[in-house]
Amino acid sequence: MPSLANEPPLCYSVVNKALDTRINHRISAKEVRVLGPEGENFGVLGLSDAIAKAQEFGLDLIEISPNANPPVAKIMEYGKFQYEQQKKRREIKAKSHTTETKSVQVKIGTGDHDMQLKAKKAAEWLSEGHRVKVDLFLWGRYKYMEFSFLKERLERFLKLIPADYKLADPIQKSPKGLATVLEKARKQ
Repeated sequence: MPSLANEPPLCYSVVNKALDTRINHRISAKEVRVLGPEGENFGVLGLSDAIAKAQEFGLDLIEISPNANPPVAKIMEYGKFQYEQQKKRREIKAKSHTTETKSVQVKIGTGDHDMQLKAKKAAEWLSEGHRVKVDLFLWGRYKYMEFSFLKERLERFLKLIPADYKLADPIQKSPKGLATVLEKARKQ
């Protein structure tokens, strides 16, 4: 097998734009609007003058708004800038809450204890803010039973759920049998 020691390293052009921040000499603009470490505005300066200004403070010149005309750069410590960006991303992630639609399946012959366990699990999901789809699964001859009887059976299960909820979708026929979707009841 030939040695790879003399081979040039592979270069990857994939760059994460959200994490790739240009600092100091990596800034490509000829002029930048410069903000000082305390937020003061130094105006539009040539790139070399802006870098010299940052070196006077012993800090870095960081491009914070590359799409502006001219781009905006701030004089600050790069580590502090990274920390602030990471903190912002964490706050955004914490505020975004995705709701899922969880599913509970009940059959005509499901026992009382099993129905209570499923109702408790549905209540737990509702309290977490998720939607819950409840299916009354029908097979064979059960598919042809009277709708009012099947609806009453599904409503009996819904009464077992110990959480406040509202019907997001009314009880209706579905490919599996009967189905409805529950949401957490909003407090007025």
